[in-house]
Amino acid sequence: MSVRVRVRNAETGSTVDMELEGENTIQEIIEGAAGYWEKDAGAYVLRKGKKLLRGQQTVMESGISNSDDLELIPDPEGG
Repeated sequence: MSVRVRVRNAETGSTVDMELEGENTIQEIIEGAAGYWEKDAGAYVLRKGKKLLRGQQTVMESGISNSDDLELIPDPEGG
């Protein structure tokens, strides 16, 4: 099951479209988006609405669905 999402860079407002599989982890999404914008993946988390997403949770477990908008934001707890 693949889902297409849009990830927005909260610092610049630019976006990247990503196609994900249900078994992809949140960390893999962060690494992909951070790499796209040449940022340190360890300093960022994903936000879906008001919920922070991080770590080894998978796309399926986190409830990410087709056409979701996610935000790459600096880790509020430091990273």
